[in-house]
Amino acid sequence: MNPTPSLSSLAADMDFSGIPVVLRGVPAVGGVRYAPVLWPGARPVLEADNIPAELGESQRPGERERFAAASATVADRLRSRAARATGAAAEVLATTATLAQDRAWAAATDKRIAEGMPAVRAVVATADQFVEMFTRMGGLMAERVTDLRDIRDRVIAELRGLPEPGVPVPDVPSVLCAEDLAPADTAGLDPDLVVALVTSLGGPTSHTAIIARQLGIPCVVAVSGLEQVQAGAMVLVDGTRGTVAIDPDTGTAVEALARARREAELAEGWRGPGATADGHRVAVLANVQDGAASVAAAETPAEGVGLFRTELCFLNRDLEPGVAEQAQIYGEVLAAFPARKVVVRTLDAGSDKPLRFAGHADEANPALGVRGIRIAQGNPGLLTRQLQAIADAASATGQSPWVMAPMIATPAEAKAFAAQVRSFGLTPGVMIEVPAAALLADRILRHVDFLSIGTNDLTQYTMAADRMSADLATLSDPWQPAVLALVRAAAKAGEEQGKPVGVCGEAAADPALACVLVGLGVTSLSTAAAAVRAVGAALAEVTLAQCRSAAEAALAAESSAEARSAAMAALARS
Repeated sequence: MNPTPSLSSLAADMDFSGIPVVLRGVPAVGGVRYAPVLWPGARPVLEADNIPAELGESQRPGERERFAAASATVADRLRSRAARATGAAAEVLATTATLAQDRAWAAATDKRIAEGMPAVRAVVATADQFVEMFTRMGGLMAERVTDLRDIRDRVIAELRGLPEPGVPVPDVPSVLCAEDLAPADTAGLDPDLVVALVTSLGGPTSHTAIIARQLGIPCVVAVSGLEQVQAGAMVLVDGTRGTVAIDPDTGTAVEALARARREAELAEGWRGPGATADGHRVAVLANVQDGAASVAAAETPAEGVGLFRTELCFLNRDLEPGVAEQAQIYGEVLAAFPARKVVVRTLDAGSDKPLRFAGHADEANPALGVRGIRIAQGNPGLLTRQLQAIADAASATGQSPWVMAPMIATPAEAKAFAAQVRSFGLTPGVMIEVPAAALLADRILRHVDFLSIGTNDLTQYTMAADRMSADLATLSDPWQPAVLALVRAAAKAGEEQGKPVGVCGEAAADPALACVLVGLGVTSLSTAAAAVRAVGAALAEVTLAQCRSAAEAALAAESSAEARSAAMAALARS
């Protein structure tokens, strides 16, 4: 059986020979769009001529108050937008809001003002200091550089009485191009007007890519030469192939769009449940972060929730939410999927997503520091109260949620977590994000009932590559054969012990890679709600044998690009 024509095969069949310029980057979110280029509006600049070099003593108290008020206003606006958003957008906005009033950032800026530096100059100087520090630290903190620059510009705009910076609302559907995009820029985008995202920085698991996937629009990152593309130029973006064709001929664009529409129509017609063409069952689930996102996901053919991120209710809080409040929030998600699977991830926070009430000192390398289950190890009551809230929500809704811990690295950690979860009458599991856990998956499964592979962090840790670095974007690709080998190791351990092993990272949203993951032995795929139909439709058009053949081809490759190409060729064979 031949698979449904996919966007990947569409791209492979296209002839770009007549196109003057084709820029290449890293595929992040599949899809094809043809539209004019839109660049973000200018950010506020420091006009030194209009700002005194130093403040008099009498001016300093008022200037300090002005800075504090501006920072609070920016944080409040971001929190308000987070409250209106859902899914990944809500989380990244809430996290960015915490940065606007970060104690270290605020104290350093306030100190400069107290010493006589005007607020705008102080904001710029402190931001420059932190940008240099975050960049040097790399990893998760390097991801915050774009966020910090965005906060800097918003605070400056507030201090100077200028409009809030951001992406202008286009008059016609457009492709948004930028060096990088802050969460506050991307979270509120209208996918009917911004039809694709293209950046010169970032990686396939960056915040820009994650939000693009939630919005259901194509995205290409780490595009070399993007700065040469003029606003208004027509571009053909292929998010599966990772290309941006500048001013293609009309025939090429029309052909590409026609094929993309046919693919979208086929995906829209998928109703579930998840299975290959020969009947091999693979549950297709949704990733959610709150009740609103769960209601939206329940309107798709998703068979349940494979990843409920719980940290949203903890961010931007001076005090830990009580058990009753947590139980109400968790209950909203459980109620949206009655009698269906819901997997709850316990709090995944750290110095990259700080908690004011469970503070931890800044770390030189937060990606390898105290985050995930390690936060709970230092604050055991935090996990105990969360598990109590999950148990209360389960009792109130009549549901039986599964509960998993992030950043488990050893069988001993898994054993301790499982015992605590079972004491609340819940089903324990762990996330496989650390290579050590994948390598010892068989031993970890002696203590827990399931595994869920988080491919975003597993890729970052396996390849030792900052996922925000454009220079390392090809390494930060879940198609890397080494990453796939670890997925297979975990899946094999689950098969041998008769326990389910799913994938809940961004890799599951790539229809072709989803087929490879099934071939590697995973039993469920959990993705953004916008990708559920496309993944389900892709699986329905291939057999388990094709998936296994594609998996073997990808594992035998020597690079992510070779793995992708070999797997797609295998899937295309009957």
